[in-house]
Amino acid sequence: MTTQQESVVLLSRALDQAGDVLAGVKPDQLSGPTPCGDWTVEQLIAHILAAPGNFATMMTGGEPDWSAAPPPLPEDWTGAFRSSADDLIHLWHQKDDVAGADWQTPEFAVHTWDLAQATGQSAVLDQEVGERSLEVMSQGLTAENRGDVFAPEVSVPDDAPIYDRLAAWAGRDPS
Repeated sequence: MTTQQESVVLLSRALDQAGDVLAGVKPDQLSGPTPCGDWTVEQLIAHILAAPGNFATMMTGGEPDWSAAPPPLPEDWTGAFRSSADDLIHLWHQKDDVAGADWQTPEFAVHTWDLAQATGQSAVLDQEVGERSLEVMSQGLTAENRGDVFAPEVSVPDDAPIYDRLAAWAGRDPS
């Protein structure tokens, strides 16, 4: 398997684990806080649900509005996510150059961690997805380009679990 193919496989695994954590969210948790700034669990889920479509729009030459207010959550948010995630992976399989899949994986890895933390899920998250996501974010996210989306990196020990290091890099406090 080539490195580019591995990128799509890891993205697929990141999407699968996001779907698994989404499936564990209970309706009475929707108003709870998350590690994502001022977002509630419901707002985080809405963002996660919109991400595959936004990435697909980018891949087909469009410009998604990442700041647009998402529609209300569907009753089956897990099914809706899995469907759009499948569409995204199918789109990747139609491309000759799949190197960009690496840049989508951290979006799902970080937000899956956020959602698991916010909802008290002891999800066992894919280590390789976490490692690749941290590698990609470490290369592309700098102090200068964090903007309003990412808080400054939080200090954690070098031997902290991979998802704690990834969350810390993304400006979340994993403690």
